[in-house]
Amino acid sequence: MKNIFFIPLLFVAAVCAAQSNDVTKRLDRIVRQEKDAHRYINKAKLSSVPDNYDLKYHRFEWQVDPAVNYIQGAVTSYFIPTVAGFNEIDFDLANALSVDSVIYHSSVLTFLQVAGDELLVTLPSVIPAGTLDSIVVYYQGVPVGGGFGSFVQTTHDTTLLTPVIWTLSEPFGAKDWWPCKQSLNDKVDSIDVIVTTPQQYRVASNGLLVEEIQNGNNKIYHWQSHYPIAAYLVAIGVTNYFVYHNYLPLSGGDTLDILNYVYPEDSDIARANTPDILNVISLYDSLVILYPFANEKYGHCEFGWGGGMEHQTMSFVINFDHGLIAHECGHQWFGDMVTCGSWEDIWLNEGFATYMEALTEEFLFPGNWYNWKASVVNYVTSVPDGSVLCDDTTSVNRIFDSRLTYYKGAYLLHMLRWKLGDALFFQSLRDYLNDPAHAYGYAKTPDLKFHLEQTSGLNLTNFFNEWYYSQGYPSYQVEWDQVGNNMIVKLSQAQSHPSVAFFDMPVPIEFSDGTHDTIVVFDHTFSGQIFNATLSFTATNVIFDPELWILSAHDTVIFNSTLTVNDPKVENNIVVYPNPADQFLVLSSAYGVKADKVLVYNSLGETVLAACWPIAYCILPTYSIDVSNLIPGMYYLEVVSDKKYSRCKFIKE
Repeated sequence: MKNIFFIPLLFVAAVCAAQSNDVTKRLDRIVRQEKDAHRYINKAKLSSVPDNYDLKYHRFEWQVDPAVNYIQGAVTSYFIPTVAGFNEIDFDLANALSVDSVIYHSSVLTFLQVAGDELLVTLPSVIPAGTLDSIVVYYQGVPVGGGFGSFVQTTHDTTLLTPVIWTLSEPFGAKDWWPCKQSLNDKVDSIDVIVTTPQQYRVASNGLLVEEIQNGNNKIYHWQSHYPIAAYLVAIGVTNYFVYHNYLPLSGGDTLDILNYVYPEDSDIARANTPDILNVISLYDSLVILYPFANEKYGHCEFGWGGGMEHQTMSFVINFDHGLIAHECGHQWFGDMVTCGSWEDIWLNEGFATYMEALTEEFLFPGNWYNWKASVVNYVTSVPDGSVLCDDTTSVNRIFDSRLTYYKGAYLLHMLRWKLGDALFFQSLRDYLNDPAHAYGYAKTPDLKFHLEQTSGLNLTNFFNEWYYSQGYPSYQVEWDQVGNNMIVKLSQAQSHPSVAFFDMPVPIEFSDGTHDTIVVFDHTFSGQIFNATLSFTATNVIFDPELWILSAHDTVIFNSTLTVNDPKVENNIVVYPNPADQFLVLSSAYGVKADKVLVYNSLGETVLAACWPIAYCILPTYSIDVSNLIPGMYYLEVVSDKKYSRCKFIKE
């Protein structure tokens, strides 16, 4: 989902030629809109329906008129009890809706609507565990959702004020307009959506449109889906939609219908922009797996909420901007095919969809990629705390926190990609999506972690403890020096939040001299760690994480000529004076100077002076070398003794 006049309860993409500060401003706007959009359901609660039956099928038969804020109809539910002694069935249903009757095998049953938006139905006898059975609930009323979600009756087209009804049930709103089981543990295997409405309107919904029937002054639209679906992903949109198709050839030889239901007044701009989704789906297919609902359709339905919602097989969108439609489409894999198994794990929906949209920037609009990463890093690190793990699932604002759930979640995936490499990262995602335990079902964070570890062979416990369960981000200090071809690097780290003692990450650093450049990756496992690397040139510029793989802030790079080399062969016990030197350079050591030879290198790493030791391996208190013939500048001195080295730097005046 994405909110912002553009984000499923969230997100905005870096648009073409967007500058980093422009993206940041949009992110700020998204946050404000998101919080406003969900304030009205902030007091909603999780389902209290017991998990003692397995839903198999729903048939929805609704009568709606877009000009009237009202719904009437029946929901038939097929189910299988999973416990013994099953003699009562519960549904989530708002008390504002009136249940007319409940029918079971042609018999009228006793029911009770109780406080807390529950419908309790007493069965005439115990239904044995494992037995398929069904029940029909007839109801009507004015749905309680209004303003931004659940069930909205409003208008579009500022001139004609054409009536429209649309729904948006995530996270807790399905019960506002139909009797359901809205907890994240039971997808229904298939649905029929049958909606009767005045004949001038069309109905959009999930799956395939299998039938349109004229019925007097009304029309009946029959949609059908045979893919498992979560309650919050069931949706309808009803108004005078303009309908058109885009078509995408799939790798298997079939063609995917991209079905678009848009407001007539927006049809020109929609037809100009929705073909963009063809490249998006093709990219996602190539990176992970084939579009998961290929036997039915993908599509867009225009609605009036401030963003988009990934209703299964047909995303509801407020406009057709690239970022929005790419984000909602990404949800068809991550959120619809595999749905988060708790709202605590909502990042498995939103973090993934945000990163999928980001991948379209990388692969389809590469000029935007760096700015997208820089803007997200700035946004996420603008506050020192916060975990990707949603620690308050009663708060819609926290569930759909754009900084943490969407963007920090997306960057967590970006860093996993960095640790694993592209081949293993994307293979892990394929394995995760294809796992029969999760495909078209639910998953939680440990399930994703399992597949990342299985595919890569890495132990990612520390990574998830630091980046998912804990809070904050690191700040790095890079100190560097170069002696000849040897680059010395000291990596130190501070953390923005005390929940993490150290962020263990491979750290990339770029070294360049204006002509050459190379990136060296250091396996950083503790603060203050010293590394050395061999370069074929003398670096004049050092950049920390040049491609923005790590979520960090306030990083510094410092030249430090006093660094010691992380090498057991290097002793670093020699002092030279005077420094700067004019004619002679004196070597001294508290332990005596012991050496086989003395070498002097210029800043290019070239040997410019080699002094032989007068008495091999003899220990002398001091030793002098003549540097009068060297041109002024900085030099590196190396004392070689018994396969060990002492190194230091001096300046020739």
